[in-house]
Amino acid sequence: MAVRRGRRAGRPNVVVHLLRGEDGDEAAGPALVGFIVARNVGNAVTRNAVRRRLRHLARGHVDRLAPGSLLVVRANPRAGEARPDELAADLESALDRLLRPASKGRR
Repeated sequence: MAVRRGRRAGRPNVVVHLLRGEDGDEAAGPALVGFIVARNVGNAVTRNAVRRRLRHLARGHVDRLAPGSLLVVRANPRAGEARPDELAADLESALDRLLRPASKGRR
């Protein structure tokens, strides 16, 4: 649902999709985060390492999301060879772009 209906921000190593929950809606539950790491990232060991790295990095940003939000982080093929600081910078940059208020001319 977040991939189809949410906003998207792409970076060289990751693409982040966000479907915002309603602010102040406590019944919505906590924000949920999912990860997509396809075979083109690398073998199983590489994919799992990338997934673990992204999960660790996203954990620090969950508190920035509104309750009920859905966040999907998709690793690009370059993520398998990226340094941890590059992944962190790309994830933070994409999230910053998605969490800033939408401009009036765009949806």
